[in-house]
Amino acid sequence: MSAQGINAAKVSGNIVDVVAGEIYPGTLLISDGKIEDIQRGDEKYDAYIIPGLVDSHVHIESSMLVPSEFARLAVRHGTVATVSDPHEIANVLGLAGVRYMVENGRSVPFKFFFGAPSCVPATSFETAGAAFEAPEIGTLLKTDGLFYLSEMMNFPGVIFADPAVMARIETARKLGKPVDGHAPGVSGEDLKKYVSAGITTDHECTTMDEAREKIGLGMKILIREGSAAKSLETLLPLLRESPEMCMFCSDDRHPDDLVEGHVNELVKRALKLGYDRMTVLRCASLNPIRHYGLPVGLLRKGDPADFAVIDNFDDFRVLETWIDGKKVAEKGRSLIPHQKVKVINNFKVTEKKIQDFAIKADGKTLNVIEAMDGQLLTKNIEEAPNVVEGLAVPDPARDLLKLTVVNRYEEAPPSLAFIKGFGLKRGAIAASVGHDSHNIIAVGAGDEELTRAVNLVISNKGGLAVVDGAREEFLPLPIAGLMTDEDGFTVAEKYSRMTKLAREMGSSLRAPFMTLSFMALLVIPEAKLSDKGLFDGTRFAFMDLFACNA
Repeated sequence: MSAQGINAAKVSGNIVDVVAGEIYPGTLLISDGKIEDIQRGDEKYDAYIIPGLVDSHVHIESSMLVPSEFARLAVRHGTVATVSDPHEIANVLGLAGVRYMVENGRSVPFKFFFGAPSCVPATSFETAGAAFEAPEIGTLLKTDGLFYLSEMMNFPGVIFADPAVMARIETARKLGKPVDGHAPGVSGEDLKKYVSAGITTDHECTTMDEAREKIGLGMKILIREGSAAKSLETLLPLLRESPEMCMFCSDDRHPDDLVEGHVNELVKRALKLGYDRMTVLRCASLNPIRHYGLPVGLLRKGDPADFAVIDNFDDFRVLETWIDGKKVAEKGRSLIPHQKVKVINNFKVTEKKIQDFAIKADGKTLNVIEAMDGQLLTKNIEEAPNVVEGLAVPDPARDLLKLTVVNRYEEAPPSLAFIKGFGLKRGAIAASVGHDSHNIIAVGAGDEELTRAVNLVISNKGGLAVVDGAREEFLPLPIAGLMTDEDGFTVAEKYSRMTKLAREMGSSLRAPFMTLSFMALLVIPEAKLSDKGLFDGTRFAFMDLFACNA
């Protein structure tokens, strides 16, 4: 299939030209990282050469891996590039965090295209470790050479023309940079205002009607299939209606899922459902490359030699992955070595006491967050509290659990609420991954175990914790409380174990830690919890824990 010299290589197969829309047998002549020539032939080949796959929107930090380790796993699946929003680490460490990601990403043969985070913090209703305004955005886009303005999550700020929000967008537009969107459920006149600000994409659509309205206003739709939010099968019909307006993304992918697959899984499922192969591959390569202006090859003469070799379109097994003329994966094995990385962090809080998590019963009805498996959206429902000795306490029999968010940047009382949908019958889980400010977030069936789980995270300055009776398990995340310096395959095994333990405690969620991490994401309706209180994401305002006072 391929032969490689020191600076040159030949790779033969059925070449899939997504630009011209044709497949033909041929040989790529590669020299100094580029396709020097393409020789057409008439020989029959078993394998197909396709453009390298591109994830059009992902937060690398959600894999719990640094970029260099993310790349090691992703190339096994034919991925050659990501459009990456580093706002997770930016919320923790500011400019230093973004630069950490860029520097680490450059240490491996993989194409990371980072954006300048537009919402640090995501809202003014939470505490983060840093804050970006237009000057920081300009620095990242000009001095640091970042590629685009990352998702504008503060959609109310755009709709109501908040001067600080509009200044960030205008900074990117003046520099000719694309502006990514985030507008869950926004429609009508509000959507028109949002789009008219110059925002060009959205990855939050959950229905065809929502996606069609946004496409009608010129937005590109990023079809998302991540570890938490999944919209692939709902939105795939867009590939027949408006194929040029669609791309594929994962948004957030946990390490165990990344070991199993990446963008290739979206491609494979779309093909199995009968969608046209050229259309599907364009969504996974051509469309994001053109939209963002990425220097990624498309199997043309003079292009960077970025491609994958697959066995066929039915099984879609990735046999090889090449980036800039270098083979980086072969037969499921990454050829990128694991490397040591430096550790940076921002953790300033001390351990909590059990009484810090007590809630005085102060009404007959609770406002309760209802989490939904496979969705970032939540519901705000009302439930009667379970009162014991004057305190509102969890009631696992009703799946009424206690949720807390603890400020990790400064000493403050924990924020408290109740949640349904996790299903824990006992114990507690906690994490320092709590989108987007990444304060400590935990859910538990009892205050004692909830306290211990939170304190495990605090004492280790970041990670995931499971507490079940006397049993304690912990996965350290020493880099910003978001990522590990360990090997990706090792982390995937550990994370799978943590998930298994949570399920043994009663959770029916596919990814309980991933779902937990989004319960503090205020920009996704309806109800969420920040370190400052219970939040109504529909009205964009705080609400009382007790809906009806006695």
